[in-house]
Amino acid sequence: MRKSLFALCFALLPVTGLAAGGGDAHLRDMTPDLHDKASLQNGMQLFVNYCMGCHSLEHQRFARAAEDLDIPRELVEEHLIFADAQAFNDQMDNAMEPAQGESWFGAAPPDLTLVTRLRGADWVYSYLLGFYRDPQRPTGVNNTVFPLVAMPNVLEPLQGVQQQVCGDGEHEDGGAGCHLELVQEGAMSPDAFERAMFDLTNFLAYVGEPSRLQAQALAPKVLIFLFIFAVVAYLLKREYWRDVH
Repeated sequence: MRKSLFALCFALLPVTGLAAGGGDAHLRDMTPDLHDKASLQNGMQLFVNYCMGCHSLEHQRFARAAEDLDIPRELVEEHLIFADAQAFNDQMDNAMEPAQGESWFGAAPPDLTLVTRLRGADWVYSYLLGFYRDPQRPTGVNNTVFPLVAMPNVLEPLQGVQQQVCGDGEHEDGGAGCHLELVQEGAMSPDAFERAMFDLTNFLAYVGEPSRLQAQALAPKVLIFLFIFAVVAYLLKREYWRDVH
């Protein structure tokens, strides 16, 4: 039995390594706030406008997100649904075929419904902030969290251009002795861009477990019910045992 357990642990090691992703960059802390509806709404807008051209959320529907995030249906249909073939109750999918993704980027862009559950919110947040110019890469960019990344930096117009500077010491954004410097400003200030990436990561964290909002809203009611039920059960027990004694 003990040998079987050891064998199972070793078999799971490659899976754990894959989930952790590549790179040894320091991850930045990011704690999702699923009660911040404004953040989640902005994150959904950013995903649709900048990510959904390649990535999909095939396990999430526009209607479910609109209901959970308090977005009116008419706003979703006007500003967040661009494909003529898509409707309000459809899944958040795109028209890119896997073969097209492999041809253009070398690998099909993955579905991101469960990315924060697989990688973690810290990893996703750090990845979005970790792009920098690298002329040796086919797309012209690299990433501190995912070296040799195939994805182009579609958020560069917002963030601006970063380059990696390596020297002595340990820096937060890069690996040992390397850090990122903004060499060309984008449409957003660094603080505003970091907040936008927080919102985008926050939205992806919600998509990974959309029922968590309902569960958190239901939890206090369940606890109140259990407390009332416990009191009633205790009084009923006392009444039964009174006849026994």
